[in-house]
Amino acid sequence: MDREDMKDMKFVKMEGCGNDYIYVDGSKEQVENKPEVVRRLSDRHYGIGGDGVIFINPSKQADFEMEMYNADGSRSEMCGNGIRCVGKFVYDYRLTDKKQLVVESFGVNRYLDLNCRNGKVESVCVNMGAPELIAKNVPVVSENETVLDEVITVGDKDYRMTCVSMGNPHAVVFVDHVDQFPLESVGPLFEHHERFPKRVNAEFVEILDRKHVKMRVWERGTGETLACGTGCCATAVACISNRLTEDEITVILLGGELKIRWDKEKNCVYMTGPAKVTFEGVVQI
Repeated sequence: MDREDMKDMKFVKMEGCGNDYIYVDGSKEQVENKPEVVRRLSDRHYGIGGDGVIFINPSKQADFEMEMYNADGSRSEMCGNGIRCVGKFVYDYRLTDKKQLVVESFGVNRYLDLNCRNGKVESVCVNMGAPELIAKNVPVVSENETVLDEVITVGDKDYRMTCVSMGNPHAVVFVDHVDQFPLESVGPLFEHHERFPKRVNAEFVEILDRKHVKMRVWERGTGETLACGTGCCATAVACISNRLTEDEITVILLGGELKIRWDKEKNCVYMTGPAKVTFEGVVQI
């Protein structure tokens, strides 16, 4: 594209536990060929840098729509850290004065409670909805109805995984020492494994005690990130389903901590964590 054909676009860089995205007000900025733009802007060497781009759009069924793209330009159904930052964006930048919001993501509504101080959002509690454990709905290929502590062969090694969808697919694997786990080599093999028809986000989890776990994540379309909100929710569901933890846990990530609670009676998973603005800017697209 010739420089004279380019236009300025305002953006806000935000992060939740180090899971960073570029946020764009879709009601004001019109962007064509979004996957290409997302790939260019997400590049940490030649672009703004981020785990992807999130467009905040008007919605007919909710207060706002979150349109999320991974760094490789692929569309994603949901992002837990991303949706908390959406809540902060729309409140802090005065798109709304509501502290209880409904945000649509890939056609599914999520419910946010904003925790504010001095007129700014500090943290957000998100009702992430019901976890999906039925294998075909995750989706994951299996002879069993659910994938709970099931063997998967990746490379030349057998792992045991529990699969959960929180609007996007996750495979949770428990390991002894997550800090030493070779995520850079194993993560891509999980993401593109034939048992995951839509690829998968892979979480590798070390149980610390009944209320605390440590997790690293390989996100499809991005690679290792400092945090993954839906991955933390899937991790909590997997821990509880395997009777390894209590129903409310703290997930310790490279980028911070998230509190996750699975209300089994309501069958809803609640995620609470921070949302922060890193910087604002204008970029040519």
